[in-house]
Amino acid sequence: MEIFHTIGRRKNSVARLYLAPGEGKITINQRDYNDYFPQELLKYKILQPFSLTESIDKFDLRVRVCGGGVNGQAEAIRLAISRALCNLDTNHRALLKPEGFLTRDPRKVERKKFGRKKARKRFQFSKR
Repeated sequence: MEIFHTIGRRKNSVARLYLAPGEGKITINQRDYNDYFPQELLKYKILQPFSLTESIDKFDLRVRVCGGGVNGQAEAIRLAISRALCNLDTNHRALLKPEGFLTRDPRKVERKKFGRKKARKRFQFSKR
């Protein structure tokens, strides 16, 4: 069986994932995923596609992720995992698509404009 390579993005985070058959070892930036993401919610987000497709201990993951914050990185990894599982077996698409795991979330932080405090917030207006 071959190694599947996919990319997932969220906000400014980019995750490059290599999925290979194995015993369920997940490595993120040469660290175990339990060390990289200490919060349970982020671990849960990463493992959601595997729990839906019932393939938690069937694959080894090697992930390179950069940019953004920890939540954006976790969601980028989730998208990459979902795409890899769909490339592996087309039947997984019917399980992952309704949950929204195959949808790229395009929202990013809006840039700050000159003459304003933030992207949309203005300085206080004084009539007199």
